[in-house]
Parts: sequence; C-alpha cells; structure tokens
Amino acid sequence: MPDLGKYAAEVLGAYGISLGLIAGLLVLSLRSGAKARAALRQMEEETARHGKG
Repeated sequence: MPDLGKYAAEVLGAYGISLGLIAGLLVLSLRSGAKARAALRQMEEETARHGKG
C-alpha cells in the first residue's frame, strides 16, 4: 500500500465511500433486473394464456 502521508484518513475514507456507492448501485441494478424479469415473465404467461403468442 502506498504511503498516503497526512491525508491517509481522507483518502481511505473516499475509497470507502466510493466502494459503498458502487455496491449500492450494483444492488439497485440487480434488484431492477429481477423486477423487470418478473414483469416480463408475467406478461409472457398472460399472453400465452390468452392465445396471442
């Protein structure tokens, strides 16, 4: 690990915040994808039931 000098706390804090934000975006993206897949599956099932597919 490089020597960060007197700004070590600030730099490490910024890294921590950045990683937290990236993790949050990843979770939101995965949740949104799951919701979209569920909605598509439901639409496909309704379409198949009504004989439009």
